[in-house]
Amino acid sequence: MWQWIRKALPVVLVLGPAALAVAQDLSGADMRSLDGQVQEIKSDVLSIASELNNLEERLLYPSNTQVSVFVALAPEETFRLDAVQVTIDGELATHHIYSFKELEALQKGGVQRVYTGNVPTGDHQISVTVNGKLKNGNDFSESGDFSFSKGVKPKALGVTLAQPGFGSDPIQVGAW
Repeated sequence: MWQWIRKALPVVLVLGPAALAVAQDLSGADMRSLDGQVQEIKSDVLSIASELNNLEERLLYPSNTQVSVFVALAPEETFRLDAVQVTIDGELATHHIYSFKELEALQKGGVQRVYTGNVPTGDHQISVTVNGKLKNGNDFSESGDFSFSKGVKPKALGVTLAQPGFGSDPIQVGAW
């Protein structure tokens, strides 16, 4: 038996570096293959997460009870919007304090969804309170109460805000 080992040892020593190079080559290919599999799994997980979010929204806010409230500024408004509070049927729906970037987006014509929730079909009352600062530096706070009717389909309400004291109502609510 020792004779066999003595004869094989020089062959192993000569082929050792080549065998090591082949093993390293396989290891690199395996790593690239493993990296591709990991990226594929990541993609699958993100896709599943997106589907779960959509399913969750459909379960939490079924279309026959869903109501969404959006906020926009009237064109060319220059006041600084600080906060908006929305109550539906006397219960607080949302309260949002605006950052500089959010205010800037609204002033450029953007629209923000501030609330999505459930209300039964029928007539409802929505109250909107707005706090802000006029261009001259004076603080202002305006409130308005509005009625809306919720049918079987999802309801989208738009709250359009304007500077108080300059013509039209500072808060307007309508179906979108």
